[in-house]
Amino acid sequence: MNIHYRLFLSLALMLTVALPALAQWDGDKIETDNGVLHIKPISHATMAMQWQGKTIYVDPVGGGEAFKGLPDPDIILITHIHGDHLSKQTLSEINTSKATIITPQSVADSLQGMFTSNLVVMANGDKNEMGKITVHAVPMYNLPRETQIGHPEGRGNGYVLEMGGKKIYLSGDTEGTGDMRDLEGIDVAFVCMNLPYTMDIYEATSAVIEFEPAIVYPYHYRGKNGLSDVSAFKEMVESETDKVEVRLRDWYPSRKK
Repeated sequence: MNIHYRLFLSLALMLTVALPALAQWDGDKIETDNGVLHIKPISHATMAMQWQGKTIYVDPVGGGEAFKGLPDPDIILITHIHGDHLSKQTLSEINTSKATIITPQSVADSLQGMFTSNLVVMANGDKNEMGKITVHAVPMYNLPRETQIGHPEGRGNGYVLEMGGKKIYLSGDTEGTGDMRDLEGIDVAFVCMNLPYTMDIYEATSAVIEFEPAIVYPYHYRGKNGLSDVSAFKEMVESETDKVEVRLRDWYPSRKK
């Protein structure tokens, strides 16, 4: 076997090994000052991100099968205690051996001693440096109503991640609060919109127009009466401002529309 043929086989093998890894990150790509941020919607409020070789899981639910083929997480962010955001089963089925699991105190209490060596508890306003990634815990809550509040102020965290000169906002379950509207310099925002748990598309539109993220993804948009009209949200936002790009992605791939 001549040397050129051996080199050809070696290259072919390398490409064959690499292709599945590329397929894993078939979601969106955001250019940063230091490499590409890959974003992969999984379902509802659950997603995976990768940047500079670090993998982040956000509110991992759906069991280990939901993350099949993805790299093991280096960081796990959990916003609050509700079952569509916190799943002990999923945390037990994925490999968390190298992961730092960032949670509010309420989630840490709900875990009842599980993953103690991995946990970092953050309160609203806290900041944590994770190598080249900075994590800020920000408020997420319902505004006062006559009905029972499902997300009281201070119990859960939204998160703002800083990496490669970009700021990524993860709303968790919240309404269009003053804390959201006061956010500055957000490059990518994931904003919830589902009644009666968070807010409707009109309140979400008003908040997004006010804090002006460069890119916004509607997510967590399944409510009691089905899926929110995210196409109408996109139309309203983009008719009011040319500074915000709304990206619609399918967060409910197994659900018939």
